[in-house]
Amino acid sequence: MPAEKYSFDRFLNVRSAYGASFSPNGKRISFLTDITGVAEVWSVPIDIHAPAPLWPDQLTFRGERVVSAAFSPAGEDKPQALSLLVTADRGGNERTQLYALSADGSTFTALTDQPEVIYQFGNWSHDGKSILYASNERDGRYFDVYELSLETHQSRLLLQQDGTNYPISYSPDGTQVLVTRYESNVRNRLILVNGATLDAHTLTPADSNIKGPAQFEKPAWSADRKGLYLLSNAGREFLSLAWLDLNTTALTYLRDEHWDAENLALTDDGTRMALVTNENGYSRLELFDIAAGWNLRCELPVPVLPQGTIPEITWSRDGKRLALTLNTADDAPDIWIWDIAEQILWRATRSSLGGIPQDTLVQPELVHYPTFDGLEIPAFLYLPQHRQAEKLPVVIYVHGGPESQSRPIFNPVIQYFVAHGFGVLAPNVRGSTGYGYHYQSLDDVRLRMDSVADLRQAAFWLRDRGIADPQRIAVMGGSYGGFMVLAAITTYPDTWPAAVDIVGIANFVTFLENTGPWRRKLREAEYGSLENDRAFLEQISPIRHVDRIVAPLFVVHGANDPRVPVGEAEQIVAALRSRNVPVEYMRFEDEGHGLIKRANRLLAYPAIARFLDTYLSW
Repeated sequence: MPAEKYSFDRFLNVRSAYGASFSPNGKRISFLTDITGVAEVWSVPIDIHAPAPLWPDQLTFRGERVVSAAFSPAGEDKPQALSLLVTADRGGNERTQLYALSADGSTFTALTDQPEVIYQFGNWSHDGKSILYASNERDGRYFDVYELSLETHQSRLLLQQDGTNYPISYSPDGTQVLVTRYESNVRNRLILVNGATLDAHTLTPADSNIKGPAQFEKPAWSADRKGLYLLSNAGREFLSLAWLDLNTTALTYLRDEHWDAENLALTDDGTRMALVTNENGYSRLELFDIAAGWNLRCELPVPVLPQGTIPEITWSRDGKRLALTLNTADDAPDIWIWDIAEQILWRATRSSLGGIPQDTLVQPELVHYPTFDGLEIPAFLYLPQHRQAEKLPVVIYVHGGPESQSRPIFNPVIQYFVAHGFGVLAPNVRGSTGYGYHYQSLDDVRLRMDSVADLRQAAFWLRDRGIADPQRIAVMGGSYGGFMVLAAITTYPDTWPAAVDIVGIANFVTFLENTGPWRRKLREAEYGSLENDRAFLEQISPIRHVDRIVAPLFVVHGANDPRVPVGEAEQIVAALRSRNVPVEYMRFEDEGHGLIKRANRLLAYPAIARFLDTYLSW
């Protein structure tokens, strides 16, 4: 059956599996999957010689999103004696609580119960008797670091600082706690806290000593315990593998590449390293034996993987196997396990493709188009199979962030559009990550509207190449991408015959005033502050230019959105209705920042498809 015959619900019924965590003995993994319509915790036995994934067990039955689940590193082999630490929210409100879950699913116990407070899990202690977490219970604007004893159920404050502090891990001997403190969207510090004295020692340079970005991500202890391997871009364009000496706090870069290293994981004993690099949007995996140090490293065999992304990697406790989440444009996201000794790649989960033949799904082409100032903009172009690629209706699909990147991953909305004869262009306009700090900073504060101009140039490029019918180019995006949509149809109203705004920003002033208090400072570093840039933020807010909108608009928002409050949608919808501009609005009372429940997605996205069919009709 041709793909265009499949209804939207088929594409939205493609499942995903992710978030792998090995049991202590390495015989099972827990993972998250949306088989039931929303992410819940499941587990599956590991048998790398089995011809197909084994039957999984569902462990949680909340009917609400689970955000993460991690096995305790200690415990007996009996499932009821093992436990997982689960974080979960309600209605998409992102106010996650902590739960203890037995590995057989028989007990599910709340460890926190303050619905207006956010609790973020950090890590387990090595003996499994306590956990680290961050919470904004003291002040909604700030996150402090705590330790919770699972034996006494008592919490202990480890670090209190006004700011955004998250625990990463215990030191190998369990006496210290590694913490990251975020100063902005491109700056953080690493802090080592003594568990007995609570003395806090900053490991990374102060902001004033570095110009540009200063990120220190994915730190992990070396085998000799004298330093940390991590990813950093302090003083350079790209995130690169580095070594931080714990005695001198000197930072030494170990590699010099022209792409961002995006993920790093070491085995518990620090002898093996997995490193993932983002090359033009595609992930490249490398494995090393570093027992004798980086200079004496030995490359380990890596699996042959299809082109796509590897958003998650985690080692088994014994360091013999690596679990990775593989996400490609033409297959469901799933978890695979690589056994280094046997060099076997085993698919641990097999998520349903909703009855859609895999060969009908489309891989994008990486393209580049010139923009108004000569800059080359990278983008992924999806074109229908078996159809002449000219004069198509095209959707320009804008990512959020803006510190994000469109990548070649499975997207049911894109695949549906392409299967039904649309082209889709997913651009990485200036301000996107993955192309160096200079490129990422080209839309900061007063440069904001240059990225909107990049969208217009995308439409021109599609027209000039003959790919798109210039009268049938729509723009669609979510979150910050929703702002880009609204900015595009107010700044260049004649370019767009239709637009779709999902949880987008209509008014930067009300957005910053009403976003979660813990987020405001971090977002002001990107957008500008109300104290210093209020007039400019007013000037570029789409709501101030709503009289220029002529394109029919579809708006989707969740009532519980803590990031972009639902008032942003209400403003733009009311303004357009007062002018009799065609606008369709879907508000979901049980959603937050985006749609996470399949039942709601099955309402919203088919309606969006009908909307675009109407205004981009042949």
